[in-house]
Amino acid sequence: MAVTRKIGNHAVYPVGLGCMNVTHAYGPPMDEGEAVTLIKHALDLGCDFLDTATIYGAGRSEELVGQAIKGRRDEILLASKCVLAFKDGQRILDGRPEVIKAACEASLKRLDVEVIDLYYLHRPDPNVPIEDSVGALSELVSEGKIRMIGLSEMGEGLLRRAHAVHPVAALQSEYSLWVRNPEIAVLEACAELGTALVAFSPVGRGFLADPPADPASFHPADLRVHIFPRFSAENYPENLKLLDEARACAAEVGCTVAQLALAWTLAKGEHVVPIPGTTSIAHLEDNHAAGEITLSAEMVARLDAHFTPESAAGPRYSEMGQAVVDTEMFEFEKAAQ
Repeated sequence: MAVTRKIGNHAVYPVGLGCMNVTHAYGPPMDEGEAVTLIKHALDLGCDFLDTATIYGAGRSEELVGQAIKGRRDEILLASKCVLAFKDGQRILDGRPEVIKAACEASLKRLDVEVIDLYYLHRPDPNVPIEDSVGALSELVSEGKIRMIGLSEMGEGLLRRAHAVHPVAALQSEYSLWVRNPEIAVLEACAELGTALVAFSPVGRGFLADPPADPASFHPADLRVHIFPRFSAENYPENLKLLDEARACAAEVGCTVAQLALAWTLAKGEHVVPIPGTTSIAHLEDNHAAGEITLSAEMVARLDAHFTPESAAGPRYSEMGQAVVDTEMFEFEKAAQ
């Protein structure tokens, strides 16, 4: 039986579900009926932490999650995000308090709930002090609109500034075998502050699963080949070489590579909660079962040594993507900019 993990005062199963790619990102949107079925199946499995956001499918992900949890609201910890959104077809970044409050009202309506358990600032707004944005979230807590506040893609400095205004229940950051940046500072800072580190893309945007051998085979709507350099025609073949050792390790453990990747994140601290996303029932079940897998210290060390921060070919974000996050970078990444 998997040991639960804490987000604030809420105990959750060790592996949650990210609900971004049911509406966009890694190919065409799912059939909406199938998306709702997938989310309901996650609940049936015992998944009790669902993560969505205003920007996912321009709000449609929230609506689908709302449909899936109807009648089962008390079974889950429900998370969504603000600040990043679409307006008139354009992506915007707006962390002003009045905009955050309006976004929360819209999310409550789309989700068809009275309160959101965990509400994140999806990105830092460089034009608004973090204290002002977190202050707005704090007021939403007082008003009973949200229960806990979170941050996404922010570094230790902003985490500590935010936490000084109101306790930060969760910091969401990309964390996986081939994205080790949280280990620079926020992994330890979260443990110190009692903040959960919610690891998004813990299966490397599908890379640490069963990825295509040829990047040309990705769907034209798949953002990986457009804005994530590690999936470029130049870098992708080099990165595929990393998987031989991962497959060997998975075979020794007796699990899939995706399960190995998830179990590795779980081994990095009792405050780490991965939220893999998927459009596949089979992958959903595979990911969920990873919550029952415990890796030996020797296996974790072996994976650490193979998937060093320098081992991946290409930066994790394009220049545009990197510009809107505040996560720490390794020195070799800074030098490559």
